[in-house]
Amino acid sequence: MTAEEFLRWEHSGIAEWVDGDVFTQAVTNEHQRSADFLNRLIGIFAQIFGLGMVRSAPYSMRALTSHIREPDLMFIATANLSRVRHEALDGPADLVIEVVSEESVARDYDEKFSEYEVAGVQEYWIIDPRPNRERAAFYQRDANGHFQPVRTGENNTYQSSVLPGFRLNLDWLWQTDSEPDVLTALTEMIGADTLAGAPRSRS
Repeated sequence: MTAEEFLRWEHSGIAEWVDGDVFTQAVTNEHQRSADFLNRLIGIFAQIFGLGMVRSAPYSMRALTSHIREPDLMFIATANLSRVRHEALDGPADLVIEVVSEESVARDYDEKFSEYEVAGVQEYWIIDPRPNRERAAFYQRDANGHFQPVRTGENNTYQSSVLPGFRLNLDWLWQTDSEPDVLTALTEMIGADTLAGAPRSRS
């Protein structure tokens, strides 16, 4: 399959194109739970502060000519929205998030790490929600163009570099007694007054 054929191909799940070959991926409940929560959390945060937009799979990113990936989540900063095309993001997202599934471990931790680094992605998160393996890894691009690991800080919280003021508390991801609460997380992050006064999107 050519890259152009792949971009025109109607598919409902996650699929990626690498040097002419197509790979598909099934997702679990844990995968979808984490991806949905981060999609809403980052999307609302970016809207409130006018930072850019979030896109999720199966929307594609073509940051390298030989690869078309469908990251679980992408954040594109306002300054780079010209990269957004009808069929795919033409160039690297500012932030890419991959949520690990059993069959995607090597791709997410190794293959995509190298690809996204070369392609110019500014920040890369790997979220692993698999039962009894819950962990997250965060990388930020340094002045030499290499990903450097970033540790979580106080209260197990990660501070994003491309989303100013965004602090991800990992406890939000790993709670198992209920669905992650986006509004509670946003209130904790930015305060109830800021959230209450945020502009509403227009349909």
